[in-house]
Amino acid sequence: MATRQDNTISNIKTLNYDSVIVGGGGSGMRAALQLAEGGMKVAVITKVFPTRSHTVAAQGGIGASLGNMSDDNWHFHFYDTVKGSDWLGDQDAIEFMCREAPKVVYELEHMGMPFDRNPDGTIYQRPFGGHTSNYGEKAVQRACAAADRTGHALLHTLYQKNLEAGTEFFIEWIALDLIKDEKGDINGVVAIEQETGTVAVFQATNTVLATGGAGRIFSASTNAYINTGDGLGMAVRAGIPLQDMEFWQFHPTGVFGAGVLLTEGCRGEGAILRNKDGEAFMERYAPTVKDLAPRDLVSRSMDQEIKEGRGCGPNKDHIVMDMTHLGVETIMKRLPSVFEIGKNFANVDITKEPIPVIPTIHYMMGGIPTTIHGQVIVPDLDGHVDEEGLYTEGKIVKGLYAIGECACVSVHGANRLGTNSLLDLVVFGRAAGKHIIDNFGSSDHNYHPMNPRVLDFTVGRLNKLQQSTQGYNAQEVADEIRALMQKHASVFRTQALMDEGVEKLLALKDKVDNIHLADKSQVFNTARIEALEVANLYEVAKATMLSAAKRHECRGAHTVLDYDRPEDDPIAPNGRNDNEWMKHTVWYSEGNKIVYKPVRKVPLTVDYVEPKVRVY
Repeated sequence: MATRQDNTISNIKTLNYDSVIVGGGGSGMRAALQLAEGGMKVAVITKVFPTRSHTVAAQGGIGASLGNMSDDNWHFHFYDTVKGSDWLGDQDAIEFMCREAPKVVYELEHMGMPFDRNPDGTIYQRPFGGHTSNYGEKAVQRACAAADRTGHALLHTLYQKNLEAGTEFFIEWIALDLIKDEKGDINGVVAIEQETGTVAVFQATNTVLATGGAGRIFSASTNAYINTGDGLGMAVRAGIPLQDMEFWQFHPTGVFGAGVLLTEGCRGEGAILRNKDGEAFMERYAPTVKDLAPRDLVSRSMDQEIKEGRGCGPNKDHIVMDMTHLGVETIMKRLPSVFEIGKNFANVDITKEPIPVIPTIHYMMGGIPTTIHGQVIVPDLDGHVDEEGLYTEGKIVKGLYAIGECACVSVHGANRLGTNSLLDLVVFGRAAGKHIIDNFGSSDHNYHPMNPRVLDFTVGRLNKLQQSTQGYNAQEVADEIRALMQKHASVFRTQALMDEGVEKLLALKDKVDNIHLADKSQVFNTARIEALEVANLYEVAKATMLSAAKRHECRGAHTVLDYDRPEDDPIAPNGRNDNEWMKHTVWYSEGNKIVYKPVRKVPLTVDYVEPKVRVY
């Protein structure tokens, strides 16, 4: 195993590990635990204290077909996830995730994760949007919950197990760039410590990106302020493309005016969305599952109600969620955090009155393309192209893995089902750790001196900020990006609006490249971190806007009014054009190049789920 080396490159300290993981959330800590228990020397670089990672905000549950509350099996979960993805998810990866789900949940239970319990001692499960039994027949209880603090419980469980296993944490360190050698392999990362401004090299045989989402590219978001797409920015600067970035999920129930998340578990427990007339309007849009339709459908339905003048409040600009009929006992037992959020952010007692809500940006379905083992894989641009112009061959980026929300396996396709996010973290965090251990013996994991020139780019970025005497304010530029994305890539899109968004976004390049850092101090300089984050925000925003403008159809979370069609349209039912657009978008930063690759249609052991009209 590697030993820590007290080496320096250009006066920058080098630390040596078998594996370095960037991100201390659910996926990063699950991978770290797998590696540490396998005897490897592991470093976790985390922007915030691990239990403050954004996984902590996941409320409703983790999806697994345990069947504790009603008849369920992984085949139903597999079908629901494929349908939820609007047939853009890769069916081999979806099968892998759904089959592994019960196993990873029972592992968490054995680690001590405090799930709620049924009277017979089994894990409590609640219904969730898009989850059904018998292939869409009726809603099913599949979300394994710890009240409405499931992510919180998961993080604390994994953190304690990692401390027990000897994982080393570098807390409040910010990873800046991947270290790429002459062969294109990844050998670690360069990172900066917030407290002192110290820069260090973390050299490792395997680097795992687990940096979470990038919801802060939008003005109104349920995401924490740390979610600035750092891992995606690092990947892009290393020449790695991003996949399916046009697909962003709007969560139906963000607190109106604040954006704070109210879990889908509210509706799982029986909450009802109502318009100004008090009508439970979801019965019109999704007659079978009603308020438990998938998030993209519920968000569009809410937006439609507001557009047609049935919104609530003096300005008719929001919807209300009614939980008053659930009773105080159920709310305090199953939704205690939601009760607190209602008081703190909406001045509403949810046991007595409905709470105002609005669709709010929540989750990124796209990300860094990977295999089911977490290995980063990019299209082979010199390889085979099929008759439709799709790149069918891929190249593994040696030494680099990506897991969690920053990765695109793709199990979520064009729309993620609730509770599949925590499941994604744990299944693929575990799978990546297992794959690294299985291949560690055959890999070259001895210490190799690093070419000092590999640090030039990162040092140049830091020096440019430190030596700047004029330029643009980082937060003002970031706010311009957010306002632009909020306007041009919202719940309902139009081709003209997206094209205009592309033009305006590309025009911001000069500002992004010329950020001025007024505060030159080294100690806990958050202004420097914010300035460095702008580059990451910009790359993610470009990937989103350009990919969206190129996709001329409606699919999942990508709804373009120009391409909307009726449900019975023979070519594009509901606007989804499978003949032309059942393919993954792959965006390269250099030249803003976009290529496409096929959706993987062959599951591991079961039959292919044939595409059909997606109705609930």
